[in-house]
Amino acid sequence: VWIATANVKELRVEAPIGSRARARGRYMSFLDLLDALAARGVELRLLHAGVPSRAFRAELRRRPRPPIEMRRCPRVHLKMIAVDGALLYLGSANLTGAGLGAKGEGRRNFEAGVLTDDDLLLDEMQATFEAIWTGAECKGCRLRPLCPAPLDELEKSRCASGRDDR
Repeated sequence: VWIATANVKELRVEAPIGSRARARGRYMSFLDLLDALAARGVELRLLHAGVPSRAFRAELRRRPRPPIEMRRCPRVHLKMIAVDGALLYLGSANLTGAGLGAKGEGRRNFEAGVLTDDDLLLDEMQATFEAIWTGAECKGCRLRPLCPAPLDELEKSRCASGRDDR
């Protein structure tokens, strides 16, 4: 599962259907859902632009191991989710409560999105995601002097250390 978003905030979601927590009307961190996916061996990547919210970072630190690999590029503004090379969401919503409709009436954003299984669109967007993720877009980037950690440098150090686990 590959996710791209400009903003990342702690997001509370309804507990899974059939669970006691759901019967009690409880909500859980979105990271709890990612923990469950990671435990099943799902590769999870999050590409984002801004510094995640303080609450998101605190929730992430509570875990013994982050369930998702995160990389930051200040130019990321696309919003997408690609699942197993089979499904693609493209839209305007950031990974925030307001963006995904979890805020109260009158506070959530007006968003639009499309869910598709179109092979050509999937290939194009996954190639775009991968190019950003691996730093292929860094060389010609005019914002590089402002970038906190250029992704091409990260990728070079991962390969040099033998940590290229893709």
